[in-house]
Amino acid sequence: MSTSNLEAKRHSLSHLLAAAVLEMWPQAKPTLGPPVDNGFYYDFEFPTVVSESDLPKIQNKMEEIIKTWNTFARFELSPQEAKAEFKNNEYKHELINGIATEGAPITIYQSGQFRDLCRGGHVEKMKDIKADSWKLERIAGAYWRGDENNKMLTRIYGLAFDTKKELDEYLKMIEEAKKRDHRKLGKELDLFVFSELVGKGLPLWTEKGSIIRRELERFIVDEEIRRGYHHIYTPDIAKLDLYKTSGHYPYYKDSMYAPIKIDEDEFMLRPMSCPHHFELYKSQPRSYRQLPMRIAELAKLYRYEQSGELSGLLRVRSFCLADAHIVARSDQAEAEINGALDLIEYIAGILGFKANKDYRYRLSLGDRTDDQKYYKDDAAWEHAEGVLRNVLKNRAVENYEAAGEAAFYGPKIDIQIKNVLGKEDTAFTVQYDFVMPKRFKLAFTASDGREEEPIVIHRSSVGAIERTIAFLIERCGGAFPAWLAPVQIKLLPVGSTHHDYCQKLKTEFLDHGFRVELDDANETIGNKIRKAEGEKIPYSLVIGDKEIASNNLAVRKRGQKEISSLPKEKFMAELKQEIEYKK
Repeated sequence: MSTSNLEAKRHSLSHLLAAAVLEMWPQAKPTLGPPVDNGFYYDFEFPTVVSESDLPKIQNKMEEIIKTWNTFARFELSPQEAKAEFKNNEYKHELINGIATEGAPITIYQSGQFRDLCRGGHVEKMKDIKADSWKLERIAGAYWRGDENNKMLTRIYGLAFDTKKELDEYLKMIEEAKKRDHRKLGKELDLFVFSELVGKGLPLWTEKGSIIRRELERFIVDEEIRRGYHHIYTPDIAKLDLYKTSGHYPYYKDSMYAPIKIDEDEFMLRPMSCPHHFELYKSQPRSYRQLPMRIAELAKLYRYEQSGELSGLLRVRSFCLADAHIVARSDQAEAEINGALDLIEYIAGILGFKANKDYRYRLSLGDRTDDQKYYKDDAAWEHAEGVLRNVLKNRAVENYEAAGEAAFYGPKIDIQIKNVLGKEDTAFTVQYDFVMPKRFKLAFTASDGREEEPIVIHRSSVGAIERTIAFLIERCGGAFPAWLAPVQIKLLPVGSTHHDYCQKLKTEFLDHGFRVELDDANETIGNKIRKAEGEKIPYSLVIGDKEIASNNLAVRKRGQKEISSLPKEKFMAELKQEIEYKK
């Protein structure tokens, strides 16, 4: 069955869900019910509390109704007739008004006795939907039309596939994903927390989480400097005028924090760092000999994401972006974009992500007809998209194009990484910008003495540190490689008589730069080993009489049952090499 038919199946099941709910709760108000990845959902305003314990009853009702449904009939109504059809449903009235404003026909689709406002896209025959290929999944809260200023509705999610086998495989994957959920593991491994008093979407990093973050940041900065980037610091706040100059304020106003009045000026927590970097570039005259100029920063940014969209570290309101802006001549653009992608692919490889398996490229294009969203300059768009398209053509990474996904100032290449559920998220980005140089009057002196306008390449080598760590937690299930692990070595004395020796070992390991902990709890060695395994420590060293006498170490590597005996110096040399090469 094709994807379009699967979407039609999911859409049809959302109608079936609404029909079942209205039979069970006649006073409920159905709102919207689209097909989505892996299934469908429908949002309702219920007259009473509905919980996940009600899902089996709703599913039973759906299974009962579907036997009476055959196909969908289409009816076209006037706005007045449609509103009369849903006379007590203000949500449907709002949708009807929107459709009427668009000038589109208002259509009702009916199957059995159930009728709903709908644009179409259903299966031709309900018997095409196999009984064991779908099930209701969960209940969640959702604001009407995604706006937290609107009423909170009840959303019922369902899963739907072509076959029972696909459904079972997905359910199995969901169970595995729950074990790897970075929010769950982050709490269990003591990596980060959130506080309602601090604020939603504002993560607090524990000592262990901070170690992971610090190691990742050091790696990125050192690698970028090695590749010719100038790493700098700029303020987390700026005058509102800066974002009006860049054009970000009208485009991203709703996702920015409100301005702060200080003296006679308005300031804003920065949602992006590029305007700061442009002002730094402009701080002195620039020559063609200085280009390309690669300005990089681990920039703390702040965006007012809606509460319903916040999700652990994946979507937060305060994050650190490994950001850079490359000011270059237009004839340097292709080489600089390739250089940025080389860096991204190298870092992705170190983090364990493989091209064409874990990630692919998306060429995000603009829309020439949308002057509200995109800067109007058709020739510049054609040129920039052509440059990016040519870059992708010559790289060995799968890519595809997506219309309407560009930034307002130019097209971009998005690196789409699969999460544990197989869904793609944008992790890193390279953008071609032909707008900001004009807005900020960026210039350089060419070889003939004339003043020329450069282009700008925006790029994030490892994206937002928070999101990347979330990807890493879920990918490795919290079992970080030794170079990132908060604790690299756990010393496990067999008995209390071995504590002093372990304390000396701990000091020696610390002096050699290793991150080490000593478990001196009054427990059996078996319990200590199990605890270290649960904490996902890369190396556990069991220390007893034999180890003290021989100066050897009983080494247990994470995930392995056998214990090997190694001279202390050999163990340290091998671990040092493993950390240095980031294996």
